[in-house]
Amino acid sequence: MKMEKQFDYVTNLDTRFDHLELIDVPQMVKACTDKWFNQTLTQVNESVVRLGIVEGEYHWHKHDNDDEFFFVLEGQLLIDLEDRTIELNPNQGVTITKGVMHRPRAPKKTVMLMVETSAIQPTGD
Repeated sequence: MKMEKQFDYVTNLDTRFDHLELIDVPQMVKACTDKWFNQTLTQVNESVVRLGIVEGEYHWHKHDNDDEFFFVLEGQLLIDLEDRTIELNPNQGVTITKGVMHRPRAPKKTVMLMVETSAIQPTGD
């Protein structure tokens, strides 16, 4: 996808694991060498669960038709909104409402899960 290359993000939209297949997140984290990596793990009805292994800043963006849920497993994720910043530490999550401008940032290596519709454009609309 052009936009991911423009921003130097690795975004894999293919579903890596079928239903009933074991998903080993620590093994995926260990194997990851990218600074901003996103992999679709599995599909659940009309939504997908994605793994993010990130460090640094994403760009400001919004999703006009889709809410987006972030849940931190390791590290720290800061989500800048136009009027404040939401800080997520391990075992904390938040849903960003569709249409809301936001910018995720990770001051150190962070592992997170995201739940969103399978039709979402990860880089924004």
